[in-house]
Amino acid sequence: MAEKPLRIAKALCQVDMWVHPEGLVHGAVYVTIGEDNETTEDPKYVLNEDSPFLVLKRNKPEGLRFYNRSAIVRVEYEEQKPRDTKYTVLPCRATMMDGSVIVGEIIEVLPDDHARLYDYLNRSDTRFIRLFTDINQVCMVNKSYVIQVSST
Repeated sequence: MAEKPLRIAKALCQVDMWVHPEGLVHGAVYVTIGEDNETTEDPKYVLNEDSPFLVLKRNKPEGLRFYNRSAIVRVEYEEQKPRDTKYTVLPCRATMMDGSVIVGEIIEVLPDDHARLYDYLNRSDTRFIRLFTDINQVCMVNKSYVIQVSST
């Protein structure tokens, strides 16, 4: 009797990814599908994993690529902005090394004693900052490519 390998159900989440020095890359990252077979993992968790490389299924040219997370400048994808009152909302403006400026809101569940913008930026458990730049748009910004962040 042959054993079946254990597999984790995955779905693809379309992203636009800016990589240094390659530039803009269109593709999809793999996210885990929930037990209900409908909900999927938020790409912010995939981007903030400890492993040095990220799997991306590129659109053109087609194929799988493994990108070093340290070279990823930012990643944009669609996600609904949370509306629950348990979230802290921190409006901000991030100036990037490439000269771009990203304006949005950090919307996260943060403890009352660490709910300042400064506290969030200095979290050591995340490499990427999640900014909601529109009602349905997220920009994940690599902290290593940020020059400065200010409150808006």
